[in-house]
Amino acid sequence: MGPLDEYPLHQAPLPIGWAASTDRNFYDRSYFNAHDRTGEVFCIFGHGYYPNLGTKDAFFLVRRGDTQTAVHFGDRIDDDRLHQHVGGYRVEVVEPLQRLRVVVEEAEGIAADLTWEGLFPVVREQPHVMRAGSRVTLDAQRFAQVGSWSGTVVVDGSTYDVTPDRWLGSRDRSWGIRPVGEAVPAGAPADPEFEGMWWLYVPMAFEDFAVVLIIQEEPDGLRTLNDCTRIWKDGRVEQLGWPLVTVHYASGTRVPTGASITCTTPDGKPVQLEVESLLPVPLHVGGGYGGDPDWGHGVWKGPGFTERVSYDLTASDVAGRVMFGVIDHVGRGVCDGQEGWGLFEHGSIGRHDPSGFADFFSLAP
Repeated sequence: MGPLDEYPLHQAPLPIGWAASTDRNFYDRSYFNAHDRTGEVFCIFGHGYYPNLGTKDAFFLVRRGDTQTAVHFGDRIDDDRLHQHVGGYRVEVVEPLQRLRVVVEEAEGIAADLTWEGLFPVVREQPHVMRAGSRVTLDAQRFAQVGSWSGTVVVDGSTYDVTPDRWLGSRDRSWGIRPVGEAVPAGAPADPEFEGMWWLYVPMAFEDFAVVLIIQEEPDGLRTLNDCTRIWKDGRVEQLGWPLVTVHYASGTRVPTGASITCTTPDGKPVQLEVESLLPVPLHVGGGYGGDPDWGHGVWKGPGFTERVSYDLTASDVAGRVMFGVIDHVGRGVCDGQEGWGLFEHGSIGRHDPSGFADFFSLAP
């Protein structure tokens, strides 16, 4: 039993600390990003609990110039979910769904003390389900929010004064089932075999509204997830239909420079969203996402684990990995004449017929 069991929160006849699912891949995670709109620095960080693996972990990833540096934390899970912490990384919920504090105590040259303020209400996204044959590989619920940051970030002696007039970002909370922890035996080869996936996620804040867009497509362009919401400061929610998307790629790469997105209001009026990338951060280079060979979420590293890893993004062994994962970008947008800022997250892995990518090694002309 843990402190949360004192509250009427139970959804199953189990202690709160026990997952209702016995799937080893059950997880409960928070993700954050922060930037000052310049494209000079981008911080991405988060933490996760994996009750069926007995682990919890956290990371803080920062890109400056061509260097991407990550600090990783890992430990045994505990039952006190009211005090979210992994080693020197902790999250304090000051006002649920509105204000949080994230603290990274100095670890190998990296430290942060950041307070999040939601600029708009949270958006509950549609449930996200993926299967490989009969097996569920992902079954998750998320909520997302755009907001501002205040506080400080320290990287190798350089201190960034984080002020809410300049520093923005997005966050999400997700829980459910997704691949985590050590690799397990694959069983029979997939039939049909995995050919790739296409992903777009754009939570962005404008003066009067926020847009949260999430799309996933199969190699032939079949859309398996379509969720586009505009939320206003008074809480009004507007669904923006079936967005038509053109992603612009740098020639000879799969790194996008931006995207043109045409949405539609419920009364049929077009809403044009133009997005550009100011700084890309591949999440699978130190962030633990999408097959990162150096850091995997939920993997047991021993009690009280902490490490720092740095990457030169111009090095051939690192640059060659970029096209095989999802990239988060400092995003600038224009919508209905308003300038906006937030996250531009995209990955086109393997075949995607609408983009002209025939296989895993196809590149933009």
